Amino acid sequence: MDGYRLRVMSRAELDLAVDWARAEGWNPGLHDAGAFHAVDPEGFLIGELDGEPAACLSVVRYPDNFGFLGFYIVRPEMRGRGLGWDLWQAGLRHLEGCTVGLDGVVAQQDNYRKSGFALAYRNIRYGGAPPAGTSSAAALVDARTVPFDRLLAWDRALFPAPRAGFLSNWITLPGASALAAVVDGALRGFGVIRPCHSGSKIGPLYAADRGTARDLALALAATAGDGPIFLDVPEVNRDAVLLAEELGLTPQFETARMYLGPAPTIDTARLFGVTTFELG
Repeated sequence: MDGYRLRVMSRAELDLAVDWARAEGWNPGLHDAGAFHAVDPEGFLIGELDGEPAACLSVVRYPDNFGFLGFYIVRPEMRGRGLGWDLWQAGLRHLEGCTVGLDGVVAQQDNYRKSGFALAYRNIRYGGAPPAGTSSAAALVDARTVPFDRLLAWDRALFPAPRAGFLSNWITLPGASALAAVVDGALRGFGVIRPCHSGSKIGPLYAADRGTARDLALALAATAGDGPIFLDVPEVNRDAVLLAEELGLTPQFETARMYLGPAPTIDTARLFGVTTFELG
């Protein structure tokens, strides 16, 4: 299209994409953009029509030939003109040679299938008032006091690629709390809660079992301010669904975790909360 230009976003422009995501009802974290951009500064694309921002897309490339696609948004008044499709194709070129994951909203899932993406499982966002109750575990500590390589080993088993830089940023986001469950010197799980445009969101939530996940979730929720709590739950982990229900949270919307290329093998039995729908 004449006047339509695709290019890499600046860090400042990523704030605009986060604001568009907020307008779509995706409720991103208040301080996500800096941690996101640091992973792959070349992986955030913007489409400009006659010099005005019209569409955006993230195509973050991780090590080990894995990529994740998110922030696929066209401004509402500019939809239906092919702007998103051009950006989509440019994004997939950035991830050429990678297995690519995404969390697709219901309205776009058929389009993703047409591009070769296949369903792995559903993720369900649960939300509601901060759960009542107290943690029964005495061994919850600030995750930032745990040797980082131990946190990273858990993350590596539950995410398809190594992401040390991202994780180190994520556990120290402004306003965030990060807790770890340590029993007899062994790490049994950890989680992070961060402030969002509405309430707070727990993610990731990793745990060896549902009881540990419950203790972490309750303790994390207790550190948050006013407002609802959200947890993005992989439906394939039945214990995670039961935990969300036990906490009194209710389904808000769902996404489809889909992959282009071979689906990675991760230990979803220990995955009680997805880190982020935008970057996986």
